[in-house]
Order: sequence, then C-alpha cells, then structure tokens
Amino acid sequence: MQWPFRGKKKRTEKEKLKESAEEREQNTSAEDLASPPYMVTDTLDLHGFFPQQVPPMIRDFIDNARSLKLRRLRIVHGKGKSRLKWEVRQALQTSPDVESFADAPPESGGWGATLVLLKGGRDES
Repeated sequence: MQWPFRGKKKRTEKEKLKESAEEREQNTSAEDLASPPYMVTDTLDLHGFFPQQVPPMIRDFIDNARSLKLRRLRIVHGKGKSRLKWEVRQALQTSPDVESFADAPPESGGWGATLVLLKGGRDES
C-alpha cells in the first residue's frame, strides 16, 4: 500500500494555526498596528463570553461610549434564562453613567438585547 502523502507528514490543525499566526506576526507592520482591525460602535455583543467577563466589559464599553460622546447603546446578551442578561442588568444598575435601560424592541433584538441611555452626551439615534 502506498501512502497518499508521498512521504510528507500531514500537519495537524494545531500546527497549521500556529504557522498561520507566526506568518501573520511576521507580516505585521507598525502601520497595521496603528489602525485597529475593528470598529467601535454603539453595540456590544456578548455572545460567546462568560458571565464573569461581563462587568468589566460593560464598564469599558460605557467608557468608550463616553469618549465617543454616544448616549444610546445596545447590549446583546441573548434570550432564554440568560445569566449574561442578569450580569448586564447588575452592571448597569450600579453604573453612575447610566440614566436608564430596558429590553430592546423586537426589531432590535427584543428581550435578547438591552437598550441603554447614558446621562448627558450627544443623543445618537
């Protein structure tokens, strides 16, 4: 029986990822680092995060919103018996920057998202 790989060792998925990360690191310039690959918006999506990560993320999100002079925010936490939603509500209740918050309307996520109104700032709709 002859091996289909003709003597080449088949790389594992972990090895492929490591090589890919090393290649990206070698090809990253100072310019690439200066312009982040993401955009800060008025929405924070918490899908995939653990409940204990939520409070500091909410604080950072509100701080970023403040620096951008945003007033209306949306936090997506998911539906169901959401521990994330509970953590979001707890963090918002204790934040001195939050004027009010409520479930989003159906077209914005319904009870799977929370709309937040910050005190002061520019009214972004």
